[in-house]
Amino acid sequence: MNLELYIAKRLIGSKEHKSTISAPIIKIAIAAIALGLLMMIVALATGVGLKHKIREKVSAFNGHIQIYNYDNNASQVSVVPISRDQEFYPDFNLTDGVRHIQAVATKAGIIRTEDTFEGIIAKGVGPDYDWTAFREFLVAGELPDYTGELGEDVLVSRLLANRLGLEVGSEFNSLFLKDEDPSRVPNRRRFRVAGIFDSGFEEFDATYVIADIRHIQRMYGWEADQIGNFEIFLDNFDDIREKSAEIYGKTLSNLDTQTIINKYYQIFEWIGLFDFNIALIIGIMILVGGINMITALLVLILERTPMIGILKALGARNWSIRKVFLYNAAYLIGIGLLWGNGLGLALLAIQDRYRIFKFPNPEEYYIEYIPVYMDVPTLLLLNLGVLLLCLLMLLLPSYIISRISPVRAIQFD
Repeated sequence: MNLELYIAKRLIGSKEHKSTISAPIIKIAIAAIALGLLMMIVALATGVGLKHKIREKVSAFNGHIQIYNYDNNASQVSVVPISRDQEFYPDFNLTDGVRHIQAVATKAGIIRTEDTFEGIIAKGVGPDYDWTAFREFLVAGELPDYTGELGEDVLVSRLLANRLGLEVGSEFNSLFLKDEDPSRVPNRRRFRVAGIFDSGFEEFDATYVIADIRHIQRMYGWEADQIGNFEIFLDNFDDIREKSAEIYGKTLSNLDTQTIINKYYQIFEWIGLFDFNIALIIGIMILVGGINMITALLVLILERTPMIGILKALGARNWSIRKVFLYNAAYLIGIGLLWGNGLGLALLAIQDRYRIFKFPNPEEYYIEYIPVYMDVPTLLLLNLGVLLLCLLMLLLPSYIISRISPVRAIQFD
């Protein structure tokens, strides 16, 4: 039988305990733990959610890893083609953890209307293209279908559509320079707007137009099996560096790989700062909750001084008595964690479903609403960490029990 736990349970269930002077202090301590955990859950869920959303938007336009010809260097457009006929396409077999691979090609051009013009990058895609992200971005029209004959349908952003005065069904002319001789009459293509998307990422929305890859191949004079590069999507984004190095080592010597972290390092350096902010908020909240629990523990010890004296007189060791109060404190922390989890998860569920809270300046965060993300392992780890750290903070104040004299404690009033 665990004597310390038994005594702690009796203290917790005592009606006398609930009507003493320590009751309001205990309630404040529980509230502090609950509110602290609520803030930690919100900070963690919003920070991680924003990171995930930004990563998803960048990868929607680039994939996680790109495979291209060395001669392309850092160009945003395709320069030297590579063959679509590779051992890793269409079924990627160089490494595990790859969700999808697709062939694309890009070419810079200009959209010209009667009133204005805009520079663009036409991104050519084919039947293997993964439209999952663009289904979420789509605000009007429909996604183009490139499985049949060569068509004129394209997907443009709402930003470009507003600048050029386009809508679903509009037709427009576009011009593309001939790379072999820019002085010659440029290639002219007439496209029709099949759908309009809005990713919230102005850097991409102001640049990309999604078209049939066969248009790009014809303008470059490529064969049907020649493309600009491959885009690879991983099951787990956290493996991106490891998988990129592994893929690079298993592809032909004339091919290079690049991750979106390297390609857009400024964006990923910025979202990397979110981790520091989250850690700072969690640290402050644990400190505040721990201080409140220390206060509550000291009041409990003061209130139970006669009981401490009796236990010492009966031969109880100091550590055994300290464990009684630590069990009691763990119970109070648990109550606070229960309330904090309930309120925090309810708030996250409401935000995820109704998107009530929005950014006042969405253009700076590339998204209109505040996204949230929380998985079960992270939530359990957060709760366990808060419980253990608070208990560790209580070890030192519980040491005061060893300084209490049995005779004075029994006479204490």
